[in-house]
Amino acid sequence: MTGAGVRGRWLRTFRRAERSDLRLVCFPHAGGNANVFQPWAGLLDGATDLLAVCYPGRQDRLLEPCVDQMDVLAERISDVLVPYLDRPIAFFGHSMGASVAYEVTLVLESRYGFTPSVLFVSGHAAPHISRVELDPDLADDEYLLGRIGALGEVDPVLLRSPKLRELIMPSLRGDLRMLYRHLPREPAKVRAPIAAYLGTEDPTCTTSTVRAWGELTTGGFELATFPGDHFYLVPEQEQVVAAVTARLG
Repeated sequence: MTGAGVRGRWLRTFRRAERSDLRLVCFPHAGGNANVFQPWAGLLDGATDLLAVCYPGRQDRLLEPCVDQMDVLAERISDVLVPYLDRPIAFFGHSMGASVAYEVTLVLESRYGFTPSVLFVSGHAAPHISRVELDPDLADDEYLLGRIGALGEVDPVLLRSPKLRELIMPSLRGDLRMLYRHLPREPAKVRAPIAAYLGTEDPTCTTSTVRAWGELTTGGFELATFPGDHFYLVPEQEQVVAAVTARLG
């Protein structure tokens, strides 16, 4: 059993309902951290707890080495979540987080017989038809940050500040390395229903590549679009959380 100290490193609790009927666990994008989901705490339904995964190599885990193997990361997160399986759980993963949430769902279903209420996947093509073509170890910092900046609404201070870049680059490289190594495989279906979201101007995926998530579930599939680019869920967070709440309801 994973101890409370370990769970505290891996999970941030942003909202704890007095009478919780459901836990929503969120998975950040590559190079991102749990705090991107903190504003959701004031927008969710009163009966929903809000937690977000904190990957190694960022925030107060800055000195920990990043995990750059998808199966290892999924198993570690799954172990951390075991004590939380006493009530319904839904997952929301954005970009890289969508793949991580999907892999965690596979582990929980196969190893523990637990199926999430809903698997929300956002801003990411279905993993069995997509792959990161760029080996991050062959690219310099300027190129990688330029690629991230081209995705949409990124804080320009991040791209200009040497200190911030120094903090984020190890985790960004680690995450991109993990995605690069996450080779395509035969589609594995989850039992959890999948709700897929994307921004209409996202340069990383299209409606058709996101719709392919429907091939990875036996539990039902739906697709919704929102105005914006790859990081649409920041300016559109009220609409996104409203859609999540309606689906969970």
